[in-house]
Amino acid sequence: MKAIFKCAVGAMLAAFMLAGPNLHAQEENNSEMEDYITVSGIVRDARTKKKLEYVNISVPGTNIGTVTNEDGSFTVKIRKSFMAKSVEATHVGYLSEAIKLKGESISGYSLLLTPSTNTLSEIVVRGGDPRHIVEEAIGRIASNYSSGNNMLTGFYRETAQKGRRYINISEAIIDIFKTSYNQHADRDRVQVLKGRSLLSQKRSDTLIVKLLGGPNLSIYVDIVKNPDLLLEQTALANYSFHTEEATMIDNRPQLVISFRPQTVQPYALYYGRLYIDRERLSITRAEFNLDMEDRFKATEAILKKKPLGLIFRPVEVSFLVTYKERGNTTYLSYIRNEVRFRCDWKRKLFATSYAVTSEMVVTDSRDADASSIPYRQAFKASQSLSDRVTDFMDEDFWKGYNIIEPTESLESAVNRLKKQPR
Repeated sequence: MKAIFKCAVGAMLAAFMLAGPNLHAQEENNSEMEDYITVSGIVRDARTKKKLEYVNISVPGTNIGTVTNEDGSFTVKIRKSFMAKSVEATHVGYLSEAIKLKGESISGYSLLLTPSTNTLSEIVVRGGDPRHIVEEAIGRIASNYSSGNNMLTGFYRETAQKGRRYINISEAIIDIFKTSYNQHADRDRVQVLKGRSLLSQKRSDTLIVKLLGGPNLSIYVDIVKNPDLLLEQTALANYSFHTEEATMIDNRPQLVISFRPQTVQPYALYYGRLYIDRERLSITRAEFNLDMEDRFKATEAILKKKPLGLIFRPVEVSFLVTYKERGNTTYLSYIRNEVRFRCDWKRKLFATSYAVTSEMVVTDSRDADASSIPYRQAFKASQSLSDRVTDFMDEDFWKGYNIIEPTESLESAVNRLKKQPR
């Protein structure tokens, strides 16, 4: 991965100018936006009543979507002109459920998802060598995924924690230009349309490290479009593949294939699971972690720069990538990346734990007339979300955009950071 996320735990390495040619037009569109209805609620397991996180929330017949947060909560805004009939929730291992709409807003809806175990017992699972199935899925990428240019709109959030305390919260609305899935990702670009950030002002929180990631995760962690990360054909020999118990996503049976490193390379490999639609052989979900057996290789994979004298110890690097089918075409839906590490300075007794979380959900998209984002407007690897954007006071900051609802702990962190002297 060539993208670079500048995680400035307490201070950014560089400022990012949010203003751009498309921003003013986007804000004008918001001010003239048609009236919309808002649907909010909590998704739970129908049996255990456990709140379900990262559930895909979508509006059938549109490109509108979001995901539930760690508290199982969601909010989705729908233009009245769409005359939407329902809001649908889909999650791995569960049958899909829908909320019927009558043209009015709904608040506090409790949506229960039923585990799909009983349904799966009636399904004949496709057999075959698991590596061969993965190779077949790779071979069908050009036919299963978009064959033309697409412009996706997404909500991106990154947070940094020192111990259990949030010290950096940044959010943005982004446009993601993607070329056809039979082309490489090197022509794909991201543009920030609108954003805000809060940063701890405590000097003790200041620690600058340079990690992989940022809004460009939308390009480089799309493993189907960017196979260099995991699915490059010649790299499959580095892994052993095993078939696991099948599951359901979006009421469709999925083959679940786990993989682990089986060779030693001069760079770190991954381990995890791939979820593959049994009928279409499209990759619908990937869960994978960086192998930490060799800490030096793991550090080399994610760390690009650190202060002299700082000791950096990676603890965990995990990824979640999901895709959603619309019609007969599969599109990128959600990406989540967590990096946990410890840092200390030479001659100091104790190390400090940090966690950096980045997530992006596609909230809208358009296929027709999607033109590339000009290079000068594109988000660069050398940039970071600006700590100078501090407009967290405005409750209607996002207007009609769909976002990932903040968890209760995130809301508390925002309130604490806003109270810090500047």
